[in-house]
Amino acid sequence: MTESLPAPLGAEISRAQKTRLLNLVRRAARAEILPRFRGLGAEDIQQKSGPLDLVTDADREAEKMIARGIAQMWPGATIVGEEDASARPEIVATLNDAPLGFAIDPVDGTWNFANGLPLFGVMVAMTRFGTPVFSMIYDPVMDDCVWAETGEAAEMVQSRRRPRTLSVSGGGQLEQMSGYATMHLLPRDKQDSFAQTLPRLARVVSLRCAAHEFRTFAQGGVDFVLSARLSPWDHAAGALIAARAGGHVAMLDGSDYRAGTTDGYLLAAADKASWQRLRDLWSMLL
Repeated sequence: MTESLPAPLGAEISRAQKTRLLNLVRRAARAEILPRFRGLGAEDIQQKSGPLDLVTDADREAEKMIARGIAQMWPGATIVGEEDASARPEIVATLNDAPLGFAIDPVDGTWNFANGLPLFGVMVAMTRFGTPVFSMIYDPVMDDCVWAETGEAAEMVQSRRRPRTLSVSGGGQLEQMSGYATMHLLPRDKQDSFAQTLPRLARVVSLRCAAHEFRTFAQGGVDFVLSARLSPWDHAAGALIAARAGGHVAMLDGSDYRAGTTDGYLLAAADKASWQRLRDLWSMLL
């Protein structure tokens, strides 16, 4: 078994551990994800909850590889992967009680991946009792990642370049703000009233990929991300990165986000004032 590397005193994760985790994710992408991209037949794509919720062997095999590697680096950690949790949903809640946990989304944006769109990513979050303390969002197509840890600025990490500090937008009034929200994930009885609020904003779209929505937010490309149907693999990594890029991140009811949370709505906005304007706009969701 590979010996785990200790983090430096006062840190959750060392630079060596970050690099090893990134290399693990990169190897999984090269071995299990990219070789299948635009090579899937209809028989290689399965539905989970419905036609918009897909899974492929890329998801399953990449998750297994990443989970094995994390278990070697951090023996005893609680590991929750999206595909494992599909079969054992009860494991999601264990993250909130775990001294050390990991949430893995092996292919975030599987619908895009399965339909040949190069907008998908790998998300990994390290948590302490449900609070994200380190996270990375890796883009297999461009071979780069965004990562962040508690107390440090979010960074863009690219080969042969110095890491670049990321910063959210300046926010603003409602009519100036654009961002991401997925209306079909809202409860049916909330969708009409939510739709009526959209003309008050500059633009609201969805990339069908939380990985790239949070990456774009952290780089200042949009002013907010509203998430529903919460899961640790879709939101734990992005929540920390959004906050460490300077955003205001909280549940729509004002409470702190934890990785084991599945009810409610997570809102990331450029600053607290923008967050409060959006919260008031979407108070019908509460």
